[in-house]
Amino acid sequence: MARVVLPNELARELAGGEKEVEVKAENYRQLLKALDARFPGMGERLRDGVAVAIDGEIFQEPFLETIGEDSEVFFLPQIEAG
Repeated sequence: MARVVLPNELARELAGGEKEVEVKAENYRQLLKALDARFPGMGERLRDGVAVAIDGEIFQEPFLETIGEDSEVFFLPQIEAG
């Protein structure tokens, strides 16, 4: 299962303080669905305003990205151009 590291704010608000969870998903959409099922409201909050690092590569729009069984997924504040 993929190791998912949640942002501190969302971990406190929606995940009972759990900062790291393991999730079984083959792609990013499945990952969001699984997180939302486990922590209602999480999927919606993670759709906008965050960037995602999957196995060390940062994606601004990760919806088509695959998630491996040993992947690490980190959520980050979205990077904006200036």
